[in-house]
Amino acid sequence: MTLRWADNDVYGHVNNTVYYQWFDDAVNGWLIEAGLLDVEAGDPIGLVVATSCSYFAPLAFPGKVEVGIAIERPGRSSVTYRAGVFAKGSDKPAAQGQFTHVYVGRESRRPIALPDTWRAVLETLA
Repeated sequence: MTLRWADNDVYGHVNNTVYYQWFDDAVNGWLIEAGLLDVEAGDPIGLVVATSCSYFAPLAFPGKVEVGIAIERPGRSSVTYRAGVFAKGSDKPAAQGQFTHVYVGRESRRPIALPDTWRAVLETLA
């Protein structure tokens, strides 16, 4: 992901809220590529219920970052993803976060068990 001028805050580094956008982009981008997420008509859909982030090193515009994701904890109707943010080419993380989706029916908005087909694809990130 390319850092944008607007990502920096008055302290000269990427603002903490941007990291959460990266987590969202990385997880949902992967779900779309894996064929699990259809934004317009898919059922179930994932609602974010928890996020957290620990910061280890500052990042700033200009530059690029790489965001890696893995499954930290699959549940019956939820998945907690772990995300690592790295300056492009670095092997040391600038930040690590967690991002939890609860999967719900599109219409009911009630939790539903993850389909077995989803579990098989999600396991590739375990």
